[in-house]
Amino acid sequence: MDLATLRSFLKIVEHGTFTRAAVACGVSQPALSQQVAKLEAELGTPLFERQGRRLKLTETGERLRERAEQIVALVDDTARELADDGRTGRLAVAAIPTIAPYFLPGPLKAFREQHPEVRLELHELTTEALLKALRQGDVDLGVLALPVDGRYLEFEPLFEESLLLVVPAGHRLARGGPVRLDRLRAEPFVLLDEAHCLSGQIRSFCERRQFHPLETGRSTQLATVQEMVALGHGLSFVPEMARRLDTSDQRVYVPIAGEAPRRTIGVGWNPYRYQSRLARAFREQLRSAARPDEPSRSR
Repeated sequence: MDLATLRSFLKIVEHGTFTRAAVACGVSQPALSQQVAKLEAELGTPLFERQGRRLKLTETGERLRERAEQIVALVDDTARELADDGRTGRLAVAAIPTIAPYFLPGPLKAFREQHPEVRLELHELTTEALLKALRQGDVDLGVLALPVDGRYLEFEPLFEESLLLVVPAGHRLARGGPVRLDRLRAEPFVLLDEAHCLSGQIRSFCERRQFHPLETGRSTQLATVQEMVALGHGLSFVPEMARRLDTSDQRVYVPIAGEAPRRTIGVGWNPYRYQSRLARAFREQLRSAARPDEPSRSR
């Protein structure tokens, strides 16, 4: 049992098939199968059982997974801690799609200017995938909307922002100031796909107000939603940060009267993995971008 074999075993667990795991490991499927067969022979018991095309861990396989994750994490974290000089190395940051293109460019640019030798990686992930990446140590920091089911993770709220109603420029609601929800009951809506947490936040807000949007379409991209609104396919709810970057005159953003929908933006990390000086520096950069009028502070 060696470290390379444990890494391969964990890739199989992650992907659920030998074929996908072999691609992720950059080896052939027969070579990967031989690694597992050798490991099973060494332990004297099977680690996987087949369920159709998927693999399921046996009881022994589950115990090995827990230990393998601890061993690999300890080795990786030790290497990172010993090499941590605060100037060089790798920093992996993830953000959900409704935040990444709107909030991160500023902090990323400032961080690169201060740390030009760092290999900075940016991953755009849904909330579920981002939380998984944090737990597994694949990314150092994740920027997302709170609250979430983040067991074994820590989160720091950065700021709150409003969700605005976006309407076509020629729409009857484009010039009337804040809009009450009861004026929207007959209006068609274009919303984000359910995979996005923003969709769930909008749904929860509407349910609390006994308002049920008349959906005429969904999209996986916020920019596509904005374009569909401009083309007259319906209205939508869009974060304030997206409005600030919208230069089109084909859309108008209108606040909701009364209790307006809002979301909290925060940063998360895995407290059980080593937090490098680079990760701590980027968290400080996020705080500065979130509250530009406040003096910088360290944590």
